[in-house]
Amino acid sequence: MARSGWVTPEGPERLTDHISLGVLTRVFPADVVDAGIGRTGALEQRNRLLPSRLMVYYVMALALFSNGSYEEVMRSLLAGMEWLSGRFREWVMPTKAAIYKARNRLGSAVMVELFAEVAKPFAAPDGPGFYKGWRLVSVDGTTLDLADTPANERAYGRPGTNTDFKSAFPQARVLGLVECGTHAVFSAVASRYDTSEHDLYPALLADLATDMLAMADRGFYSYTAWKDSAATGAALLWRMRTNSALPSLEDYADGSYLSKVYPSSKDRAKDSNGIPVRVIDYEVTTENKATPGNEAVARDEVSKFLLITTILDPAAAPAEDLARLYARRWEIESSFDELKTHQRGPGIVLRSKTPDGVLQEIYGHLCAHYAIRSLIGTVAAEFDEDPLQFSFTRTLRAARRSLAARPAFSPSEAG
Repeated sequence: MARSGWVTPEGPERLTDHISLGVLTRVFPADVVDAGIGRTGALEQRNRLLPSRLMVYYVMALALFSNGSYEEVMRSLLAGMEWLSGRFREWVMPTKAAIYKARNRLGSAVMVELFAEVAKPFAAPDGPGFYKGWRLVSVDGTTLDLADTPANERAYGRPGTNTDFKSAFPQARVLGLVECGTHAVFSAVASRYDTSEHDLYPALLADLATDMLAMADRGFYSYTAWKDSAATGAALLWRMRTNSALPSLEDYADGSYLSKVYPSSKDRAKDSNGIPVRVIDYEVTTENKATPGNEAVARDEVSKFLLITTILDPAAAPAEDLARLYARRWEIESSFDELKTHQRGPGIVLRSKTPDGVLQEIYGHLCAHYAIRSLIGTVAAEFDEDPLQFSFTRTLRAARRSLAARPAFSPSEAG
């Protein structure tokens, strides 16, 4: 049974970890946060106990402590900070209702804005996140369970609404671009659960760049999506359905061949509006070992792959290399697992009861995940190591238990 995010953790202990604001403010510094607040009109209109800047960091803190209560997360955010001395010595812990109202005043737009402003790829050009001159990125989607409220169900929908069996919770769908070499989500869009990933994909096109090799599974292909993606200048490596019509126009020595994709069968028949692609066709055999009493299960499984790429010259990227690189696409699954299983917590439902709160919370999670991944990237660069060799879980725990060595903002700024 999934646990709602606002339920107080079981056991006699309170949440004793402290958020290291240094982890958040290093990636989302106060001046950037203030600029985002100003652009989105989220600045408080009068002096408040919970100013907008504090609430931005609080939303990210909620993502680091998904199973903590509103009050406990606020306490963890503020505990040990130097600026609580002086006039803040008499600072009173706000109630859950006050925090809830402050989140509503802040809104979601500032979190969306901050993520779009700050989240950028950062893999080292000569590291494992690159192939030759191309940065490896992948696109895919995931779903998140939401608090079971009528407003959330109306805004985001619920799986199974057309059947006799409904899912336990409404869901939101999130589509993201992930840098394979760092697991950093650097572009994302959220919508209803019944919005297809293919329909969400155009919102991410602006974040593709000419130095990228973008990989996608077979569900993303359409002639328009391929054409628009190629127009960004990024190199593409997408999987196609094995029954796709891709006749060979020229065979290459590496086993790949030249073909074309068309907007319709009529265009194919007339050879009009075709886009040249290079096709890589291969099989992957997975060995299934027999277990005692289950010898029949030992049959090997053969998976067929049909890839197309905009890299038409086999010398620039041999077929064997591209087949190997496509396997890196699955790094995006590991990135979503970090966010959903380790950061959010297994079985935990997003706590927000309103649609705008859900969007705010989703982008709070994305910002927090990016901050942690950015920290890992910085440490990895210092030691010239692969960022994926560092434990996300251990880094997350360190961020949770660390006290800020310096105040994130001064007493004069906090108000």
